[in-house]
Amino acid sequence: MFPPISVAFLPPSLWEFVGALAISQHGLRVNDQIRITPIRLINENNEQVGIVATLEALRLAREGGIDLVEVSPNEKPPVCRLMDYGKWKYRQRKKEQKAHAAHVTQLKELRIKSVRIDDNDQQTRLNQAKAFLEEGHKVQFNIQFRGREMAHVNLGREILEKFKANLSDLAKVEREPKLEGKRMIMILFPKEKTSPAKAGAVASAPAAAPEPAVAKAV
Repeated sequence: MFPPISVAFLPPSLWEFVGALAISQHGLRVNDQIRITPIRLINENNEQVGIVATLEALRLAREGGIDLVEVSPNEKPPVCRLMDYGKWKYRQRKKEQKAHAAHVTQLKELRIKSVRIDDNDQQTRLNQAKAFLEEGHKVQFNIQFRGREMAHVNLGREILEKFKANLSDLAKVEREPKLEGKRMIMILFPKEKTSPAKAGAVASAPAAAPEPAVAKAV
């Protein structure tokens, strides 16, 4: 990246252009991009310093190895804060990435290789499904029938119905158990979390979401 442009070395006719460029790139004016004086200063401990000349605030920033950032440009005088601007931008990016990831719904597939699945394996699949649902993902159960197991399709349905009952507090059924060839599939989606203000209110069923990508779990 290019270093910040100091307006001190530019003619006044270009100051407005440079300031607009700074805002469009970063959203905030920083250091020499702050042209107005005086300003209301807040120090790095979030304490009010008072109204000071901008040059004095810049001197304090340089001495502390930090930045002067204009946080409220529309105030009179504008409010500026001493902070590590690079570190602040990094934290903001991390927050945005985390927020974006939290809203990406995936379809998690849990494979059951036989209707002869034992109780321990059923509990393992149940725990995996709970974790996925609590993270806001859909869960697809996939029971495979091998050889003569096709004569016992009802056993596969009973297993899926048991999962559905055990997860009823976390999930709703998007797709009831259905036989497709030599496998039976059921899809659950997480219940909409009710905020404390809406506790006790009847929540309407969420709208159908676009078909998500399948992420397989071993």
